[in-house]
Amino acid sequence: MKILPTDFDGQAIRRVYDESTETWWFSVIDVVQVLTDSSNANRYWSDLKRKLAQEAGSGQAYEKIVRLKLTASDGKQRETDCATAETLLRVVQTIPSPKAEPIKLWLAKVGYERMQEMADPALSLDRARQTWQQHGRSDKWIQQRMTGQETRNKLTDYWSEHDIKAGSEFAILTNIIHQEWSGLSVAQHKEKKGLKSHNLRDHMSEAELIFTALAELSTRQIAESVQATGMQENKAAAKSGGRIARQARHQLESQTGQPVVTGVNYLPPPKLPKLASGAKAPAPTAPMSAKVKPVRAKKA
Repeated sequence: MKILPTDFDGQAIRRVYDESTETWWFSVIDVVQVLTDSSNANRYWSDLKRKLAQEAGSGQAYEKIVRLKLTASDGKQRETDCATAETLLRVVQTIPSPKAEPIKLWLAKVGYERMQEMADPALSLDRARQTWQQHGRSDKWIQQRMTGQETRNKLTDYWSEHDIKAGSEFAILTNIIHQEWSGLSVAQHKEKKGLKSHNLRDHMSEAELIFTALAELSTRQIAESVQATGMQENKAAAKSGGRIARQARHQLESQTGQPVVTGVNYLPPPKLPKLASGAKAPAPTAPMSAKVKPVRAKKA
């Protein structure tokens, strides 16, 4: 199975593609989160499961939900309730939400698009480019994001061929690289940017993307030079590759006085509450990019 994250209305939805059966499996929790905007989607889904099991005729939908390991927000692989689009449509119908109809159309669309992409892989790149353009990304940012993804793919291909398991072990090595170059774990970086289930790389600045790519490129080339195999050898390569990017980051920050790793994100601005008649709107706050604190140059 291939883990291929996607998003709906800017919110990440984890999904897995089973090539042997040509079936999509979607994270039920992620869809519930999108539909309800609940502060505790796990609890909401737990209560709904109990209700579905009790209601006549709903048991069939619940029985078709399976537990698959997906990458959680902390980078670890955890078993998560997953369902096919058909089963998920039944679940969606039980949740009162204005997003119910749009997400039904989205579920039908992703299945069709996957069949097209299998016939012509270039379509997936074109579709990603269109999505980022719709979200307001510049052509320069999109090019860097796609270049970084190509670098990432070459690294994971190397790992797959040298006794590294996709999923949990990929996540461990990725976290080591990220911690080394940025000084933050993946989870800490997401927290800094105010992200939950979103893809961190989709909310990186151009500089963050470049240093991530440098760290992963360096890691692969170091691993190839010693033919690193297994976790221990690839952990060493990951640390070395990350350190190279960290040294470059420190040099840039000392020259510019600006941090590379920031809390800036591409999330849509929060909706302001409706004001009572005659009330004054609060003064606008500075954009996140304006709140970046300068980095003090290190003494030689």
